[in-house]
Amino acid sequence: MDIEDVRDDIKKVLLTKEQIQRKIRETARKVDEDYGGNNLVLIGVLKGAVNVMTALMGYMHTTCPIGFMSLSSYGEGFESTGRIRVRSDLNVDVEGKDVLIVEDIIDSGNTLHWLEGYLLENKKAKTVNVFPLLSKPSRRKWDIFIKYPGYEIEDEFVIGFGLDYKECYRNLDSIAVLKPSVYQQERM
Repeated sequence: MDIEDVRDDIKKVLLTKEQIQRKIRETARKVDEDYGGNNLVLIGVLKGAVNVMTALMGYMHTTCPIGFMSLSSYGEGFESTGRIRVRSDLNVDVEGKDVLIVEDIIDSGNTLHWLEGYLLENKKAKTVNVFPLLSKPSRRKWDIFIKYPGYEIEDEFVIGFGLDYKECYRNLDSIAVLKPSVYQQERM
């Protein structure tokens, strides 16, 4: 879906399709250099990471299994509750393997902090690293090492390329800031 289809809901475009693809292509090259031939597993957190994971795999030459988890720390609100709820557990074995968590965005870091520990302690992963397409350092509550940094953004409500508002806008091919008028009534 092109940004023009929802331009009335968009405050501004942060990242174009080309910028997103360039960053993901560069990251895929680095992942191939670091893990080529090793026992790598890609893990995505549903639903937001699907677009990023699909694009990353398309540029990678390293063959590896993938897995998904569905986690939530937001409930029905706009702010993280800090408690992680597992909606759907990991569907691939990571014991003794290198794991790359592919994320759409790191906000507070609550979910990612929990997931790193879960994969290392409970699932016995050898290593865990992270590639988020987007990161909001101003909202970070945990010190998280990001081996493959994407784009750092300001604290704005972003949509597109997997990011949603009420399950909509995920299919935009760019990242945009949603106008507050679209969601502000619900915050009151």
